[in-house]
Amino acid sequence: MDLYEHQARGLFEEHGILVPRAEVTDSPKKAREIARRLGGRVVVKAQVKTGGRGKAGGVRLAADPAAAELTARQMLGMDIKGHTVGKVMLAQPVDIEAEFYVSYVLDRAAGRFLAIASAEGGMEIEEVAASRPEAVARIHIDPAEGVTSAKAGEIAEAGGLPPQTVDVLVRLWQVLVREDAVLVEVNPLVRTRQGQILALDGKVTLDDNARFRQTRWGAQEKEHDDALEAAAAAKGIDYVKLDGEVGIIGNGAGLVMSTLDVVAGCGARPANFLDIGGGASARTMADGLSVILSDPAVKSVFVNVFGGITACDTVAEGIVRALDTVQLTKPLVVRLDGNNAARGRAVLDEHAHPMVQQATTMDGAARRAAQLATKA
Repeated sequence: MDLYEHQARGLFEEHGILVPRAEVTDSPKKAREIARRLGGRVVVKAQVKTGGRGKAGGVRLAADPAAAELTARQMLGMDIKGHTVGKVMLAQPVDIEAEFYVSYVLDRAAGRFLAIASAEGGMEIEEVAASRPEAVARIHIDPAEGVTSAKAGEIAEAGGLPPQTVDVLVRLWQVLVREDAVLVEVNPLVRTRQGQILALDGKVTLDDNARFRQTRWGAQEKEHDDALEAAAAAKGIDYVKLDGEVGIIGNGAGLVMSTLDVVAGCGARPANFLDIGGGASARTMADGLSVILSDPAVKSVFVNVFGGITACDTVAEGIVRALDTVQLTKPLVVRLDGNNAARGRAVLDEHAHPMVQQATTMDGAARRAAQLATKA
């Protein structure tokens, strides 16, 4: 479960990490009042669970309370990568001397946490890592040891961070452990001209498997989460909105993840993660298609199914019945493999929907879906 920025910074404060004074509101008029309390000049930040807010106009400086009200009015309700802004946070501006990047993230392949640190914060760390990998330090954490002051010093030195950040690195690790997080990120962590180390932004992802321990998040507001994710959740569908143009439906999380990678390798971007699980009834398929087709960014849809307990002909019949209830507005590429795959392909051939195409391999289907998305 991702937290909003203001929730992440609340956790930081609880663990003794300094953050700028800030307040959250969903009202432009209250934004004016908050700006007045904070000294007039404020940074207005959209509260959405996605990156790239700054480039999308979701982070702006307001010179005075009147400007803060106007900025909040413009920002509330705006769409940022499919996320509707329902709240804004107004924060005191900071006199920055230097910006850094720090994070702890679960490295599932290694079965350990990974500390990532760089003296070049405030930028997209992926771009820095790709262009100058030597500028980004990656250090695995022994879970039995954790992040001691000595380990924090090692991380800071490797990443080119000043010694003053050591205490913050220790406290960020405490946030991760005590809050059952799988990601804790600060970008940027800054040193002010007065010598303070502050977390200017924060991203925290909690482990859903630990919800029984982290009960305070059970009643977290959901009204401003991504609308498509909310619609999918209401239908009992495991769906995550992404930023691409190829809609993805698969059966099994592993297969869906592989499908995302293959589509990306074909030069297109996946628009979502959608796992229909072991079943592919007409209702499930119709619900999945309706959610994906509701995304205006989607240009083509790729259904990738490996028949196991649920045979491919059953999946194909589910697709056919789903197309009787869902108006297909984007081209659909289907790849069926495994149990009764030949019969499943025959079912789709017999139906002969003009917007449905088939491919026998995952690579071939991904290439076709990418081509269709590019042409659209």
